[in-house]
Amino acid sequence: MKALKNKFTIKPPYATSDNTPIYRVDMENGVLGKANNNGTIILNNNLSPLQEQSVINHEMVHIDQMKRGDLDYDDKYVYWKGKKYSRAQMKEGAKNLPWEAEAYNKTNK
Repeated sequence: MKALKNKFTIKPPYATSDNTPIYRVDMENGVLGKANNNGTIILNNNLSPLQEQSVINHEMVHIDQMKRGDLDYDDKYVYWKGKKYSRAQMKEGAKNLPWEAEAYNKTNK
């Protein structure tokens, strides 16, 4: 007996949904948002709706970078593709940092 080939597949809804928790909090001046290495995003609660979506898009790139294993951090260092960057010697969020360059490029910021 010949086996039938499945002509179509149904993708389960959980395969494409994003369940990234997003929290709105008071943040220091100049900080719009942050992607945490626990998979959450925090947003400055003073953002306009337009700013908020833009910041979410940007921080989601960082969440993806962490899921891929390219980006991680602790209190002293940021780790990008196996290289260690001192947080004390960088301007966090600078567009020239490689993980930020990717995020800004993908979100056209």
